[in-house]
Amino acid sequence: MGQLILILGGARSGKSAYAERLAQERGGAVLFVATAAAGDEEMAQRIAAHRADRPAAWQTLEAPTGVAAAIAASDAATDIFLLDCVTLLVSNLLLAHEAAGDAAIGRAIDAEIEALLAAIAVMEATWIVVSNEVGMGLVPPYPLGRAYRDLLGRANARLAARADRAYLLVAGLALDLKRLMTE
Repeated sequence: MGQLILILGGARSGKSAYAERLAQERGGAVLFVATAAAGDEEMAQRIAAHRADRPAAWQTLEAPTGVAAAIAASDAATDIFLLDCVTLLVSNLLLAHEAAGDAAIGRAIDAEIEALLAAIAVMEATWIVVSNEVGMGLVPPYPLGRAYRDLLGRANARLAARADRAYLLVAGLALDLKRLMTE
């Protein structure tokens, strides 16, 4: 069974940098799994900047959805999977299934998280998974925003329940959530 480390936090809280540091400290072959899709020029520039910042030895797999299936289909010899991020994964699924209604969206996201958890259970690797914590801010003023917040919150809770370690990043500082639970 793989080890799951969940990294949560707000926008620009240092989640990705912390996750990348953990992966580098552990050593071994890293497969960086990117869920971002370049929908516009600004996002394309962000993706290019992130790619350029990663260590050259790391392999990258771009999978906006179907993450577990894409990983299974890859031929990468991997010690560490760094998935960045569940936030965009849930957003991609929400937008892809929006016309089908709330129940279909929920099923698609549940299936994606279940497939990811199943992959973690059978692959002997470290999994570092990044996601935004969106439930601590303002309530979105429109239905799609509220649905997104709720869906991502449920996905994060499922991942956190399985995680061996979970961190909340605030202003670049990591709080060890699992350790706090035992104190």
